[in-house]
Formats: sequence, C-alpha cells, structure tokens
Amino acid sequence: MDNKKEQERAELHKTIWAIANDLRGSVDGWDFKQYVLGFLFYRFISENLTKYINDNQRKSGIEGFNYLDLQDEVAEIAKDSIVEEKGFFIYPSWLFKNVVKNCDNDEDLNITLGNIFKGIEASANGTESEGNLKGLFDDIDLNSRKLGDTVEARNKTIRKVIKAIDELKLGNFYDNQIDAFGDAYEFLMTMYAANGGKSGGEFFTPQEVSELLAKLSLIDFNSTEKVAKKQVNKVYDPACGSGSLLLKFAKILGKENVKQGFYGQEKNLTTYNLCRINMFLHDINFEKFNIAYGDTLVNPYHWDDKPFDAIVSNPPYSTKWEGDSNPLLINDERFSPAGVLAPKAKADFAFIMHILSWLSSDGTASIIEFPGILYRGGAEQKIRQYLVDNNYIDSIIAMPSNLFFGNTITTCVLVLRKNKINNTILFIDASKEFSKVDTKNKLLPANIEKIVDVVAHRKVIEGFSKEISYDEIFNNNFNLSTSTYLGTADIEDDGDINLLNEKIDEIVVKNDQLRRQINMLIGRGSSDENN
Repeated sequence: MDNKKEQERAELHKTIWAIANDLRGSVDGWDFKQYVLGFLFYRFISENLTKYINDNQRKSGIEGFNYLDLQDEVAEIAKDSIVEEKGFFIYPSWLFKNVVKNCDNDEDLNITLGNIFKGIEASANGTESEGNLKGLFDDIDLNSRKLGDTVEARNKTIRKVIKAIDELKLGNFYDNQIDAFGDAYEFLMTMYAANGGKSGGEFFTPQEVSELLAKLSLIDFNSTEKVAKKQVNKVYDPACGSGSLLLKFAKILGKENVKQGFYGQEKNLTTYNLCRINMFLHDINFEKFNIAYGDTLVNPYHWDDKPFDAIVSNPPYSTKWEGDSNPLLINDERFSPAGVLAPKAKADFAFIMHILSWLSSDGTASIIEFPGILYRGGAEQKIRQYLVDNNYIDSIIAMPSNLFFGNTITTCVLVLRKNKINNTILFIDASKEFSKVDTKNKLLPANIEKIVDVVAHRKVIEGFSKEISYDEIFNNNFNLSTSTYLGTADIEDDGDINLLNEKIDEIVVKNDQLRRQINMLIGRGSSDENN
C-alpha cells in the first residue's frame, strides 16, 4: 500500500511540475504560484463540500444524488446549516467542476470567478468561520496584467490554469483519498521555493526540518521510556508562515489527536492567506485552527489561548523589531523576566522569550535559529544567562548547512522546557547528519530519528553529543556555542560575508574568554585584561 501511495505521489508531482513549467511563461514563478495554489484551493473546497452534501443525502436514502447537478435555488434552502457545519457555502453553479465545464463559453470568466470567490467568502459573514474565510482569495488577482495585456488574453491564461488544475489526479473523494491535495500543495510550495530564490525560502520550511521540530516537541519527557506523545492539546507557531510546521503534527499524530487545534500568527499577508488555505487543503476544518494576522512580538493575538503544549517555530533570523524604542515592551510579561530586551536589530531572543512565556509547564518548544544567538554579547548574553540560570534550555543542536531553499545558511535548534529535573544542557553536533540531494543537504528519516533519540534519552556519544554542567557554562560566560563544548564548527564557510563576520565575532568572544581565564589562573585578575 505504501509503495502504491508513493508511486501515486511521484506521478502527481511529475504532473504538477509539467503543468507549472507550461504555465509560467513570462510570469515569475513565485508570483504565478498564487494562481496555481489559489485554483487548487478552489477545487479542493468545491470537492470537499460536494462530498459532504452527497454523503449526507445518500445516507438519508437518496441514491445517486449529486450536488453538482442541483439547481442553485434548491441548494440555497440548506445554506445556513451547511455554513454552520462546513464554515462556507458554494452554490452548485459555482463549483469548480461546473465552472471548468463552461469556461470555454464564458467571455467574462475573470468576472465570473471574481464574483464566485467573493460569494464564497461572504457566505461566512456573521458566522464563527468568518475570520478563517475572509480574504482567502485576495491574492488571486484575476485582472492582473501578469496574466495578459487584454481581458481576452487574461481569460485565456485563466482557462489554461483551471483546466490544468482540473486534470490533476488528486484522488476520488468518494474513497476518502484527500491526502493528494495536501501533497500537491506541499510539492508546489517546495518547487516554487526552490526556484524562487530567497523570497521563496522565507515562506517554506522543508518538510524534513518540520518533522524534526515536531518530533522533538512531542518527546514525553515525563515517561520513563521517553516515548513520543500520542496526542497533544494545542500546538502553536508564533511565526507560522505557510503552516508547514503546524501541519506536521497532523501527519505525525493524526489531526484528531491535536485535541483543541492548531494556532499560529503571521505578519506577512500573503503568507497568512497561504497558511489558512493550507489548513483547508489538509482537511483541517475551520473550528480546528486559529491563524491570526499581525506582528506577534508587539501585537500577539492568542493571549486567551495560551499556554501551549507543543510549540515549533522557524522565526525570521535577526529581523528588526521595536525593542527598547517601545517603553511598554520591557514591562510585557513575556520579556520582563529577563530584565532586558532583545536588541532592536536582532529580534531572535524576543521570539524565544515569547515562546517560553507561552509554553505550558509540561510542554516542549523546538525553535530553529541562526547560530549567532548562541554566542553574541550584550543583551543577548544577558538573556542567555536568564535562560540558563532558570534551567529552561534542554538541548542545543548544531544543524547541517544548506538545508533551506534559497540559501546555504547554517542553523541550530533550541529545545526549551520548563520542567527539567537535571541541571545540564545537552549539546549535539548534527552538522553531518544529512545526505546530499541534488544541490541541497537533506535530513533523512534515519538522521531525524538519531537526533530525536539522543535528545529523548540524553545519550552521550563521543564527538556527537555531550551534557554540559551549569558551572562549565558559567565559566564560559554563558556562551552556548556548540563548538565551545564539542570542538565543532557552528558555521560552515560557504562564502557568505555575513556568516564570516558572525564567525569572526565568535572567535573574538572566545579569545576574550580565554584571556580572562588565563589571567585568573596566573593571579593577575581582571585589572590587566586590556594589557
């Protein structure tokens, strides 16, 4: 069965690749993805609603019923009850299949589709699902000159797109084969991110990296076997992007085992819309997800939903934020415990403190970060000291370089917990845990399982992992660089001047620490440090 599923997935990916290459034309791939993903979503919700209504009617004894063939006036009778259950309503004439069937004869196809998209969103107005539907089609600009210089040319392109999406073999809803929609979405995002350069990589975390973070956050540290949890209450990502990290919990646990749902916040409007679409495409119904739009650091949305049992995140690296220019933030309960705010030019520790604040007492957070957070001085050093003093850091994992789309950056993973018993930090050098796939490094299942197993059981492996005491970290002035304790490099030389500068900064910090230690050993103290 698994082999058959993989064959079907490979065939689906092959078809999508061919369609995308055919459709791109003069339109930039990353821009054009909005149309491909948008129409994929439109097809999904059409088929999802059709299956829901058909199943109900057939269970009530109406054999052969097909919502596609129903008159709009008849369908409207059940509109309110359908919206209550599904969160939206689509008239039969609006369904993707019916629009495709009539598209060759529709000279105003762009207007027809625009009205349908507005109507689908409007169907949720005044209901619980309104927030999850509003603006979902905003990025599908049917009048964009990117589609053509004239209305006729644009409609020709639109016809080409919807016919291509219609031809995708996405499985039969009557056999409950809906995974193909999620697979298609993920493949499209991966493909466009890989070919879209840096802009693409900002929106998408590779699936295997998402899987590692999710599995780390699901370790049951309270059990003697340290097995993976079978269910969690709520999962959260404060910089959720397109939602790939959150949805890993649905794949690993089953969506029914994330009891109260999926929570996240995203400040990029396009990506926020993609995340909500992604939830629907993975058959997460509106009442099971709560994705907010806005800046998590200065305007967090989910105050009433915290704390969270599992938090995963790939926040933007060294992005700017308000910091101490906003006098309210130092008194914010998320940031005040450290006594200092993250620098305005580098918000990394602001995200970390936010995540820690919203983590439940028995929960685990796994965050992927740039290694500079481990050794930079100033306010960041003070926040590291706060985290170490309060025993919140479970482990630090040096990751392979070149895992992400659009760059070759080296990263690290920070695992946070509030209920640690031991007072050590586990350092892991996983920089060699990958296989080369095309031009990128990729974590394979065996790499992921090795890392998770070492973290879960705090295994000490020569040259790979080591537990470090508080005293040793204190003596190193709270430098948490993996190389300090395992003798391995946190940053590979990939020719990026910014990374080289970060490496130089780390060397300077280490030299200062070494000089202080030598001075203390020979009894000169700190007074001669500058000599």
